[in-house]
Amino acid sequence: MRKIAAVLALLVALAAFPATSHAVFVEFFGQDLGLGEYTPQLNHPLADAAQTSFLSNLTGVGTESFESYVAGTGGPLGISFPGAGTATLGGNGSVAYVPAGTTNNFGRYATSGTKYWESSDLFSIDFSTAISAFGFYGVDIGDFNGQLTLTATDGVTHSYTIPNSTNIEGGSVLYYGFYDTEIAYTRIEFGNTAPGVDYFAFDDFTIGTLEQVTPEVPEPASMLLLGVVLGAGALFARKRKNS
Repeated sequence: MRKIAAVLALLVALAAFPATSHAVFVEFFGQDLGLGEYTPQLNHPLADAAQTSFLSNLTGVGTESFESYVAGTGGPLGISFPGAGTATLGGNGSVAYVPAGTTNNFGRYATSGTKYWESSDLFSIDFSTAISAFGFYGVDIGDFNGQLTLTATDGVTHSYTIPNSTNIEGGSVLYYGFYDTEIAYTRIEFGNTAPGVDYFAFDDFTIGTLEQVTPEVPEPASMLLLGVVLGAGALFARKRKNS
């Protein structure tokens, strides 16, 4: 009887500590095809659904919408993510302005407000505090066959190809985001497989630290350990009843 009680106490003590999990890298993506160079998409449900799913796994994150910057401003540009940190945006590109409800006549526009970041080649974001979540809107990507790529750095580079459609009508809207519960990144680099030919617009960059990533998914190891604890408890109760 005492041996069973001792084992049960040990299992309960172990269950109080978080179980070690495998690396978790989760991506979110949605794209609404464009309506042409002169017609902005006022509604983009697939991209918005991807953003909603991404944000549902985060708390207290910050978003940069570029509304506070003067059109034409290039890098290096200090940008801010209230509640999540600051960063430096550098490389190719500049802040652009288009009146709400219109495009720049080439398919690009903001997804919120009237300003966005426009680029056709490599640019990067260096974070003051390492991040574990990152998301953004992309507009007019792929109409001239450009594929968007991301390279995330934590001392080692991790490359991702965004699954945007290519050779499509201008003005498309996509949302891409990811979170990683094991790796924290200090730099994100954007790439374009058709630099100087396909121009992209970006808006509403969102970042989150590891502490702000809160996916409500029980870890398998924890659930297994809980099952062992409950099973041992039932066995202990049965032996007490029969003694």
